[in-house]
Amino acid sequence: MADFKTIDDLDLDGKVVLTRVDINVPVEDGRVTDTTRIDKIVPTVKDIQDAGGIPVLLAHFGRPKGQVVESMSLRQVVPALEQALGQPVTFIETLTGGAAKRAVAALKPGDVALMENLRFHEGEEGNDQTFAASLAAMGQVYINDAFSASHRAHASTEQLAHIMTAGAGRLMEAELKALDAALGNPERPVAAVVGGAKVSTKLELLDNLTRKVDHLVIGGGMANTFLVAQGVEVGKSLAERDMADTARAILDNAAEVGCTIYLPTDIVVAREFKAGAESEVLPVDQCPADAMILDAGPETVTAIKDLFGRCKTLIWNGPLGAFEIEPFDRATNEAAQAAAEATRAGTLISVAGGGDTVAALNRAGVADDFTFISTAGGAFLEWMEGKELPGVAALVAAAR
Repeated sequence: MADFKTIDDLDLDGKVVLTRVDINVPVEDGRVTDTTRIDKIVPTVKDIQDAGGIPVLLAHFGRPKGQVVESMSLRQVVPALEQALGQPVTFIETLTGGAAKRAVAALKPGDVALMENLRFHEGEEGNDQTFAASLAAMGQVYINDAFSASHRAHASTEQLAHIMTAGAGRLMEAELKALDAALGNPERPVAAVVGGAKVSTKLELLDNLTRKVDHLVIGGGMANTFLVAQGVEVGKSLAERDMADTARAILDNAAEVGCTIYLPTDIVVAREFKAGAESEVLPVDQCPADAMILDAGPETVTAIKDLFGRCKTLIWNGPLGAFEIEPFDRATNEAAQAAAEATRAGTLISVAGGGDTVAALNRAGVADDFTFISTAGGAFLEWMEGKELPGVAALVAAAR
């Protein structure tokens, strides 16, 4: 695993600790409607304070594109942040200049501050060295606790780690350890579940996984594209017919490197896509011309559950069917419950991520039973694709 420093490795006593967090939370009518991301940074903030450091939180909110947009001010998250931390939070209205420096200099041990939206300054997304230097001048130590923003080479995710003493926060540390356990240095055999609508959006992901895992389960709409590539008629199902050659190439590459691919052997079909629509289970090659494949069938699910029983590590991204609507959530629910059961029994390390994935696992009632669920979205996907994440690479370089 790539080495990086953590809060435990750094002297924070009496120091201002610039702490990059992701609190880009949903807000309606000026109120935070989901505090998950705020709750997740609490251990980092508290541990910095316990080590005598003064956390000054740096964060982005929305996409103001270098302009001051009042509706995207981080001021509106302060009440939720104060509630999560159980203490007042000083809000610093400017990012640079004398007023910002004076506000930071006035902070005492035990205090915590939040600076205004980083993306109000064009230097943030421009990865500007001058902007990073003006931020760095206000503190002595930099902590990155925003894995979810670390696939972006921005001033606060990359530059600061190059010019300050730097380390990872607790959330970043947990994420990197979980990801290393899943793909970096995993216990084998390793299985991956990849679902979702389109092959075209997950080409690099599929290509990387066939070279890294022993078993690859393909579900959702993208499984239909692979079926088409094998000459199977899929009726009116969602499928990218123009991607058939690409799908065949992925199957050939997998066979070459010894990665077993699992596609549905039976299917759940319906004539309309709505809750409670009349559906039937059929062998995979018998989809009627006027029907759509909306889920994997019970035989397929049994094979997936059996696979989970034989594997030591599982990575999951994307549902197996149209999980938002009953009864087409059955395959995803049953497979997720089997993975959760194996994880609880201690026989499986299970790591999942991606927006639809988190929603599907919550719906299946098993999110708390997986070893680790990443809420990082784009960063999680880029990591699965085997890409270097600038924010993580900068932490590793800082530890050398």
